[in-house]
Amino acid sequence: MGVGPLGLETTRTTDDRGRPPGTEPDGCAGPGFRHDAVLYDSLDELAAIAAPFLLEGLAAGDGAVIAAGPATTAAIRAAVGDHPLVLSLERQALYRARTPTAIKAFRGLGEQASPGRRVRVVGEVDFGTTTADRVEWQRYEAVINAAFASSPLWGLCAFSTDLPEPLLATARHTHPHLVDDDGRATNADYVDPVTYLAGLPVPDEPLERTPPALAADDVTDFIALRRAVRAHLAAVDGPPDLLEDFQLAVDEMTSNGIRHGRRPVSLRLWTAPGTVVCTIRDAGAGPSDPFAGYGPAHGEDLSAGGMGLWLARQLCDHVALRAGERGNSVRLTTHWS
Repeated sequence: MGVGPLGLETTRTTDDRGRPPGTEPDGCAGPGFRHDAVLYDSLDELAAIAAPFLLEGLAAGDGAVIAAGPATTAAIRAAVGDHPLVLSLERQALYRARTPTAIKAFRGLGEQASPGRRVRVVGEVDFGTTTADRVEWQRYEAVINAAFASSPLWGLCAFSTDLPEPLLATARHTHPHLVDDDGRATNADYVDPVTYLAGLPVPDEPLERTPPALAADDVTDFIALRRAVRAHLAAVDGPPDLLEDFQLAVDEMTSNGIRHGRRPVSLRLWTAPGTVVCTIRDAGAGPSDPFAGYGPAHGEDLSAGGMGLWLARQLCDHVALRAGERGNSVRLTTHWS
Protein backbone atom coordinates (compact mmCIF):
# COMPACT_ATOMS: atom_id res chain seq x y z
CA MET A 1 0.00 0.00 0.00
CA GLY A 2 1.55 3.31 -1.09
CA VAL A 3 0.72 6.97 -0.71
CA GLY A 4 -0.63 8.90 -3.70
CA PRO A 5 0.12 12.50 -4.66
CA LEU A 6 -2.83 13.83 -2.64
CA GLY A 7 -1.74 12.03 0.51
CA LEU A 8 -4.29 9.21 0.33
CA GLU A 9 -3.27 5.58 0.62
CA THR A 10 -3.23 4.21 -2.92
CA THR A 11 -5.74 1.59 -4.21
CA ARG A 12 -8.45 0.71 -6.82
CA THR A 13 -12.06 -0.73 -7.90
CA THR A 14 -15.36 -0.66 -10.15
CA ASP A 15 -19.22 -0.46 -10.86
CA ASP A 16 -21.67 -0.38 -13.80
CA ARG A 17 -22.99 2.59 -15.80
CA GLY A 18 -26.48 1.18 -16.17
CA ARG A 19 -27.20 0.63 -12.47
CA PRO A 20 -27.95 3.19 -9.78
CA PRO A 21 -24.73 4.37 -8.12
CA GLY A 22 -23.90 2.28 -5.08
CA THR A 23 -25.15 -0.95 -6.68
CA GLU A 24 -22.40 -3.52 -7.17
CA PRO A 25 -23.11 -5.71 -10.22
CA ASP A 26 -22.35 -9.43 -10.23
CA GLY A 27 -18.67 -10.10 -10.85
CA CYS A 28 -17.61 -6.56 -9.95
CA ALA A 29 -14.10 -6.41 -8.51
CA GLY A 30 -15.09 -4.04 -5.74
CA PRO A 31 -17.27 -1.11 -4.71
CA GLY A 32 -18.47 1.44 -7.28
CA PHE A 33 -19.73 4.99 -7.07
CA ARG A 34 -22.21 6.15 -4.45
CA HIS A 35 -23.78 9.57 -4.78
CA ASP A 36 -25.61 10.84 -1.70
CA ALA A 37 -26.94 14.27 -0.74
CA VAL A 38 -27.58 15.94 2.58
CA LEU A 39 -29.82 18.99 2.80
CA TYR A 40 -28.87 20.82 5.99
CA ASP A 41 -30.26 23.78 7.95
CA SER A 42 -27.09 24.59 9.91
CA LEU A 43 -23.39 23.79 9.85
CA ASP A 44 -23.77 21.98 13.18
CA GLU A 45 -26.38 19.70 11.60
CA LEU A 46 -24.13 19.04 8.61
CA ALA A 47 -21.08 18.36 10.77
CA ALA A 48 -23.07 15.87 12.89
CA ILE A 49 -23.80 13.87 9.72
CA ALA A 50 -20.54 14.37 7.82
CA ALA A 51 -18.14 13.58 10.68
CA PRO A 52 -19.40 10.00 11.31
CA PHE A 53 -19.48 9.43 7.54
CA LEU A 54 -15.77 10.28 7.29
CA LEU A 55 -14.62 8.66 10.54
CA GLU A 56 -16.48 5.40 9.89
CA GLY A 57 -14.87 5.36 6.46
CA LEU A 58 -11.40 5.78 7.92
CA ALA A 59 -12.06 2.95 10.36
CA ALA A 60 -13.06 0.71 7.43
CA GLY A 61 -10.03 1.64 5.33
CA ASP A 62 -11.66 4.25 3.10
CA GLY A 63 -10.02 7.56 2.27
CA ALA A 64 -11.63 10.72 3.68
CA VAL A 65 -11.75 14.09 1.92
CA ILE A 66 -13.49 17.41 2.52
CA ALA A 67 -13.94 19.63 -0.55
CA ALA A 68 -16.06 22.52 0.67
CA GLY A 69 -16.07 26.21 1.46
CA PRO A 70 -13.99 27.56 4.38
CA ALA A 71 -16.82 27.71 6.94
CA THR A 72 -18.11 24.25 6.07
CA THR A 73 -14.62 22.77 6.13
CA ALA A 74 -13.88 24.31 9.53
CA ALA A 75 -17.09 22.95 11.05
CA ILE A 76 -16.48 19.41 9.76
CA ARG A 77 -12.81 19.44 10.74
CA ALA A 78 -13.76 20.42 14.27
CA ALA A 79 -16.32 17.60 14.38
CA VAL A 80 -13.72 15.00 13.32
CA GLY A 81 -11.28 16.29 15.95
CA ASP A 82 -8.99 17.62 13.22
CA HIS A 83 -8.16 14.01 12.34
CA PRO A 84 -4.83 13.97 10.47
CA LEU A 85 -6.06 11.44 7.88
CA VAL A 86 -8.99 13.62 6.83
CA LEU A 87 -7.71 15.52 3.81
CA SER A 88 -9.09 19.03 3.26
CA LEU A 89 -8.97 20.46 -0.25
CA GLU A 90 -9.80 24.00 -1.23
CA ARG A 91 -13.13 23.99 -3.00
CA GLN A 92 -11.69 25.95 -5.92
CA ALA A 93 -9.00 23.27 -6.37
CA LEU A 94 -11.78 20.87 -7.45
CA TYR A 95 -14.95 22.80 -8.25
CA ARG A 96 -13.75 25.22 -10.88
CA ALA A 97 -15.82 26.93 -13.56
CA ARG A 98 -15.16 24.06 -15.95
CA THR A 99 -16.81 20.85 -14.85
CA PRO A 100 -14.50 18.43 -16.77
CA THR A 101 -11.68 19.70 -14.52
CA ALA A 102 -13.61 18.58 -11.46
CA ILE A 103 -14.44 15.23 -13.07
CA LYS A 104 -10.75 14.56 -13.81
CA ALA A 105 -9.71 15.63 -10.30
CA PHE A 106 -12.23 13.37 -8.57
CA ARG A 107 -11.30 10.44 -10.78
CA GLY A 108 -7.74 11.02 -9.61
CA LEU A 109 -8.91 10.83 -6.00
CA GLY A 110 -10.67 7.54 -6.72
CA GLU A 111 -7.47 6.06 -8.12
CA GLN A 112 -5.92 6.48 -4.67
CA ALA A 113 -8.47 4.30 -2.86
CA SER A 114 -7.27 1.18 -1.04
CA PRO A 115 -8.09 -2.14 -2.80
CA GLY A 116 -11.76 -2.94 -2.30
CA ARG A 117 -12.42 0.40 -0.60
CA ARG A 118 -13.68 3.84 -1.62
CA VAL A 119 -12.60 7.42 -1.10
CA ARG A 120 -15.34 9.25 0.79
CA VAL A 121 -15.77 12.90 -0.16
CA VAL A 122 -17.91 15.51 1.55
CA GLY A 123 -18.37 17.97 -1.30
CA GLU A 124 -20.00 21.37 -1.52
CA VAL A 125 -20.36 22.69 -5.06
CA ASP A 126 -19.99 26.39 -5.76
CA PHE A 127 -22.81 26.95 -8.25
CA GLY A 128 -21.36 30.27 -9.38
CA THR A 129 -22.96 33.65 -9.89
CA THR A 130 -24.57 33.39 -13.34
CA THR A 131 -27.36 31.31 -14.82
CA ALA A 132 -24.87 29.61 -17.14
CA ASP A 133 -22.67 28.67 -14.16
CA ARG A 134 -25.62 27.29 -12.24
CA VAL A 135 -26.94 25.20 -15.13
CA GLU A 136 -23.49 23.75 -15.84
CA TRP A 137 -23.09 22.58 -12.24
CA GLN A 138 -26.64 21.22 -12.26
CA ARG A 139 -25.60 19.20 -15.31
CA TYR A 140 -22.49 18.05 -13.45
CA GLU A 141 -24.54 16.58 -10.58
CA ALA A 142 -26.40 14.40 -13.08
CA VAL A 143 -23.45 13.61 -15.37
CA ILE A 144 -21.26 12.20 -12.61
CA ASN A 145 -23.74 9.40 -11.97
CA ALA A 146 -22.48 7.99 -15.27
CA ALA A 147 -18.99 9.50 -15.37
CA PHE A 148 -18.00 8.04 -11.97
CA ALA A 149 -19.93 4.76 -12.21
CA SER A 150 -16.70 2.75 -12.36
CA SER A 151 -14.89 4.89 -9.76
CA PRO A 152 -14.46 3.87 -6.10
CA LEU A 153 -15.87 7.15 -4.80
CA TRP A 154 -18.57 7.82 -2.23
CA GLY A 155 -19.78 11.38 -2.47
CA LEU A 156 -21.81 13.09 0.22
CA CYS A 157 -22.91 16.32 -1.45
CA ALA A 158 -23.86 19.09 0.96
CA PHE A 159 -26.72 21.47 0.07
CA SER A 160 -27.67 24.29 2.42
CA THR A 161 -31.43 24.73 2.59
CA ASP A 162 -30.74 28.47 2.08
CA LEU A 163 -29.94 27.73 -1.57
CA PRO A 164 -32.55 28.68 -4.20
CA GLU A 165 -35.24 26.07 -4.78
CA PRO A 166 -33.96 25.08 -8.26
CA LEU A 167 -30.69 23.96 -6.67
CA LEU A 168 -32.45 22.08 -3.89
CA ALA A 169 -34.52 20.39 -6.59
CA THR A 170 -31.24 19.43 -8.27
CA ALA A 171 -30.12 17.79 -5.02
CA ARG A 172 -33.31 15.75 -4.88
CA HIS A 173 -33.30 14.78 -8.55
CA THR A 174 -29.64 13.83 -9.07
CA HIS A 175 -28.76 11.82 -5.94
CA PRO A 176 -29.98 8.21 -5.64
CA HIS A 177 -29.76 8.41 -1.83
CA LEU A 178 -30.41 11.13 0.73
CA VAL A 179 -28.87 11.31 4.20
CA ASP A 180 -30.29 12.97 7.31
CA ASP A 181 -30.27 12.49 11.08
CA ASP A 182 -32.09 9.18 10.65
CA GLY A 183 -29.47 7.77 8.27
CA ARG A 184 -29.17 6.95 4.56
CA ALA A 185 -32.30 6.22 2.53
CA THR A 186 -33.25 5.59 -1.09
CA ASN A 187 -34.39 8.83 -2.73
CA ALA A 188 -37.80 8.47 -4.38
CA ASP A 189 -37.31 11.78 -6.22
CA TYR A 190 -34.18 10.60 -8.06
CA VAL A 191 -34.46 11.08 -11.83
CA ASP A 192 -32.57 9.11 -14.45
CA PRO A 193 -29.64 11.33 -15.54
CA VAL A 194 -30.59 11.22 -19.23
CA THR A 195 -34.10 12.43 -18.41
CA TYR A 196 -32.82 15.08 -16.02
CA LEU A 197 -30.30 16.46 -18.52
CA ALA A 198 -32.95 16.65 -21.24
CA GLY A 199 -35.06 18.87 -19.00
CA LEU A 200 -32.39 21.47 -18.27
CA PRO A 201 -32.63 24.72 -20.24
CA VAL A 202 -29.89 26.17 -22.44
CA PRO A 203 -29.02 29.54 -20.86
CA ASP A 204 -29.65 32.61 -22.96
CA GLU A 205 -26.70 34.55 -24.37
CA PRO A 206 -27.70 38.16 -25.17
CA LEU A 207 -24.73 38.67 -27.52
CA GLU A 208 -26.30 36.19 -29.95
CA ARG A 209 -29.05 38.76 -30.60
CA THR A 210 -26.54 41.40 -31.72
CA PRO A 211 -24.60 41.75 -34.99
CA PRO A 212 -21.58 39.42 -34.93
CA ALA A 213 -18.00 40.59 -35.34
CA LEU A 214 -17.50 37.78 -37.86
CA ALA A 215 -20.05 35.81 -39.86
CA ALA A 216 -19.31 32.91 -42.22
CA ASP A 217 -21.91 30.81 -44.04
CA ASP A 218 -21.50 27.45 -45.79
CA VAL A 219 -17.90 27.08 -44.66
CA THR A 220 -15.70 25.01 -46.97
CA ASP A 221 -12.29 26.62 -46.50
CA PHE A 222 -11.45 25.77 -42.90
CA ILE A 223 -7.93 27.26 -43.05
CA ALA A 224 -9.17 30.63 -44.29
CA LEU A 225 -11.86 30.72 -41.62
CA ARG A 226 -9.33 29.82 -38.95
CA ARG A 227 -7.16 32.75 -40.00
CA ALA A 228 -10.13 35.11 -39.94
CA VAL A 229 -11.13 34.01 -36.43
CA ARG A 230 -7.54 34.36 -35.22
CA ALA A 231 -7.32 37.88 -36.68
CA HIS A 232 -10.48 38.96 -34.85
CA LEU A 233 -9.37 37.43 -31.56
CA ALA A 234 -5.96 39.08 -31.88
CA ALA A 235 -7.73 42.45 -31.68
CA VAL A 236 -9.54 41.53 -28.46
CA ASP A 237 -8.21 43.07 -25.25
CA GLY A 238 -8.12 39.95 -23.11
CA PRO A 239 -5.76 37.41 -21.52
CA PRO A 240 -3.73 35.82 -24.35
CA ASP A 241 -3.90 32.33 -22.82
CA LEU A 242 -7.70 32.40 -22.55
CA LEU A 243 -8.05 33.69 -26.10
CA GLU A 244 -5.65 31.02 -27.37
CA ASP A 245 -7.72 28.34 -25.62
CA PHE A 246 -10.88 29.81 -27.12
CA GLN A 247 -9.32 29.78 -30.60
CA LEU A 248 -8.45 26.11 -30.20
CA ALA A 249 -12.00 25.29 -29.09
CA VAL A 250 -13.43 27.13 -32.10
CA ASP A 251 -11.04 25.21 -34.38
CA GLU A 252 -12.11 21.89 -32.86
CA MET A 253 -15.83 22.57 -33.11
CA THR A 254 -15.66 24.00 -36.64
CA SER A 255 -13.59 21.03 -37.77
CA ASN A 256 -16.13 18.68 -36.17
CA GLY A 257 -18.96 20.38 -38.02
CA ILE A 258 -17.18 20.13 -41.36
CA ARG A 259 -16.02 16.52 -40.92
CA HIS A 260 -18.93 14.96 -39.05
CA GLY A 261 -21.88 17.29 -39.59
CA ARG A 262 -23.90 18.18 -42.69
CA ARG A 263 -23.59 21.25 -44.85
CA PRO A 264 -24.10 24.09 -44.60
CA VAL A 265 -21.72 24.79 -41.71
CA SER A 266 -21.82 28.36 -40.41
CA LEU A 267 -19.98 30.37 -37.77
CA ARG A 268 -20.79 33.53 -35.83
CA LEU A 269 -18.27 35.25 -33.55
CA TRP A 270 -19.08 37.96 -31.02
CA THR A 271 -16.65 39.96 -28.90
CA ALA A 272 -17.45 42.28 -26.02
CA PRO A 273 -15.48 43.64 -23.06
CA GLY A 274 -14.61 40.59 -20.95
CA THR A 275 -16.44 38.09 -23.18
CA VAL A 276 -16.04 36.14 -26.42
CA VAL A 277 -18.80 33.96 -27.86
CA CYS A 278 -18.79 31.75 -30.94
CA THR A 279 -21.66 29.68 -32.34
CA ILE A 280 -21.04 26.98 -34.95
CA ARG A 281 -24.03 25.43 -36.73
CA ASP A 282 -24.49 22.58 -39.18
CA ALA A 283 -27.46 20.74 -40.65
CA GLY A 284 -26.74 17.43 -38.92
CA ALA A 285 -28.39 15.93 -35.86
CA GLY A 286 -25.49 16.63 -33.50
CA PRO A 287 -24.25 14.41 -30.64
CA SER A 288 -26.76 11.80 -29.48
CA ASP A 289 -24.98 11.02 -26.21
CA PRO A 290 -26.28 13.27 -23.40
CA PHE A 291 -22.91 12.85 -21.64
CA ALA A 292 -20.92 13.93 -24.71
CA GLY A 293 -17.86 16.01 -23.92
CA TYR A 294 -17.52 15.09 -20.25
CA GLY A 295 -14.75 12.63 -21.11
CA PRO A 296 -12.91 11.47 -24.25
CA ALA A 297 -15.32 9.67 -26.57
CA HIS A 298 -13.05 6.62 -26.67
CA GLY A 299 -12.03 6.54 -23.04
CA GLU A 300 -8.34 6.46 -22.28
CA ASP A 301 -7.36 5.77 -25.90
CA LEU A 302 -6.79 9.40 -26.91
CA SER A 303 -5.30 8.30 -30.26
CA ALA A 304 -8.75 7.11 -31.33
CA GLY A 305 -10.05 10.68 -31.68
CA GLY A 306 -13.43 11.89 -30.44
CA MET A 307 -11.82 14.52 -28.23
CA GLY A 308 -13.17 17.74 -29.79
CA LEU A 309 -16.12 18.38 -27.50
CA TRP A 310 -14.21 17.15 -24.45
CA LEU A 311 -11.41 19.61 -25.22
CA ALA A 312 -13.89 22.43 -25.84
CA ARG A 313 -15.51 21.91 -22.44
CA GLN A 314 -12.09 22.24 -20.83
CA LEU A 315 -10.96 25.21 -22.92
CA CYS A 316 -14.09 27.38 -22.54
CA ASP A 317 -16.14 28.51 -19.58
CA HIS A 318 -19.38 27.24 -21.11
CA VAL A 319 -20.34 24.96 -23.98
CA ALA A 320 -24.03 24.85 -24.97
CA LEU A 321 -25.41 22.24 -27.37
CA ARG A 322 -28.70 22.81 -29.14
CA ALA A 323 -30.55 20.65 -31.65
CA GLY A 324 -33.64 21.33 -33.74
CA GLU A 325 -35.41 20.45 -36.97
CA ARG A 326 -32.91 22.47 -39.03
CA GLY A 327 -29.76 21.05 -37.47
CA ASN A 328 -27.66 21.62 -34.39
CA SER A 329 -25.31 24.18 -32.92
CA VAL A 330 -22.57 24.46 -30.35
CA ARG A 331 -22.05 27.77 -28.53
CA LEU A 332 -18.69 28.49 -26.90
CA THR A 333 -18.32 31.20 -24.26
CA THR A 334 -15.36 32.50 -22.29
CA HIS A 335 -15.36 35.35 -19.75
CA TRP A 336 -12.66 37.28 -17.91
CA SER A 337 -12.61 40.32 -15.66
